Amino acid sequence: MIKLLARGVAITQAVKILQDDVACDIIKIGNIVRNKERLSGVDNAFQAIELLTQCYVLVQGNTVSVMGPHKSLKEVRRIVLDCMRNIHPIYRIKELMIKRELAKDPKLANESWDRFLPKFRKRHLTTSEKTARKNAKLAAQAESRKAAGLDPEQPAKEKPAKKVYTPFPPPQQPRKVDLELESGEYFLKQHEKKTKELQERKKKQAEATSKRQAERAEAFVAPVEHAQPTVEEKRKRKRTEGNDGAEKSAKKKKVSVRFAMEDSS
Repeated sequence: MIKLLARGVAITQAVKILQDDVACDIIKIGNIVRNKERLSGVDNAFQAIELLTQCYVLVQGNTVSVMGPHKSLKEVRRIVLDCMRNIHPIYRIKELMIKRELAKDPKLANESWDRFLPKFRKRHLTTSEKTARKNAKLAAQAESRKAAGLDPEQPAKEKPAKKVYTPFPPPQQPRKVDLELESGEYFLKQHEKKTKELQERKKKQAEATSKRQAERAEAFVAPVEHAQPTVEEKRKRKRTEGNDGAEKSAKKKKVSVRFAMEDSS
């Protein structure tokens, strides 16, 4: 009773702990997570929990004070700890509502209620869980293809080998001064450097201008035209085609005459 009063429970509520059928539980949430304000935004959920479990719940500082039947204290403790692990109380409230409805049916008194309770799937999986699920799916697909008599799928392309790690840094790149010393620009005078830079700039501009003009000139290049055959060319083509047809027919006749002579002999 003194512990409840120290944690802000009203004296009219704390006196009920002297009854035989009322117990209390003080849940410490200070060492679970850094943010202790997760329970501050679920007032409606706590009202539903109090109605379903017949318990009194009070959040004060780093502790949660609970008063009620001993069996219900376990349910409230599990809900509070799950809430601190970023699981909303609504999931446990649904289970409590289903259990309360199932308890009214005497036929289900000696049966398991697991088939009636909802099974919530965890959405956010770790990397190892994702990899295990992917490997299991691939193995199931391979077994099904093997059972159907199909060729197994070709393995994916191998990734290029990673570079060998070395603790030594890469070789140092030459400085601008070193490059100027190698090319001899370091010993030039100021006006000579400006003249050289101007010449390089003009050279680049000339190259860009010539390239741009060539691209513009491509639009004015005339396409290749195919001239239509004249009347004389058409007549010559017909004559050549007629001569070729006559030669082919003559060859066919010769072949047929030869086969007829062979048959008669």
